[in-house]
Amino acid sequence: NPFAALPPRALGPPPLGPVSPAPRAESGKPSAAACLEECGPEEGGVPADTVLAPLREALDACRPTVQKQVCDDIGRRLTVLGDAWAQGKLSAPVRKRMSLLVQELQQQHWDAADEIHRSLMVDHVNEVSQWLVGVKRLIAESRSLPAAEPAAATDGSAQAGPGPEDP
Repeated sequence: NPFAALPPRALGPPPLGPVSPAPRAESGKPSAAACLEECGPEEGGVPADTVLAPLREALDACRPTVQKQVCDDIGRRLTVLGDAWAQGKLSAPVRKRMSLLVQELQQQHWDAADEIHRSLMVDHVNEVSQWLVGVKRLIAESRSLPAAEPAAATDGSAQAGPGPEDP
């Protein structure tokens, strides 16, 4: 009987309370510690590297097929983004949208990534104008990479293609 009363209570309110904010608090800890004096508690919980690392990976993937000049320009703009982020010059909404953009990019959701890039351009042009052009170019170049084409067309063919051949 006492057990019958427990599960509903355990499954009800507690998950809404402690469970959902907890992971965010944890992921925020390292970045908050890394730039406490710069960012303060409003940091938004996303370390710059979470966004920059995948962008740099995408850039490396483009290097074999994209002109060196273009890649170097994108690289410079990513550095500007990283510096602005590290110096706490980017507002929380910009950081939040950039982390979403990177997630879309990693899943090869080019249109979604492009949409986020456009919304940043419209809503935060002063903050993003120096580096967002590089991100836009990176989305465009990643999208046109030969390896990405099957994934863009249908998810099934992308998995069927490289998957079985590797092992």
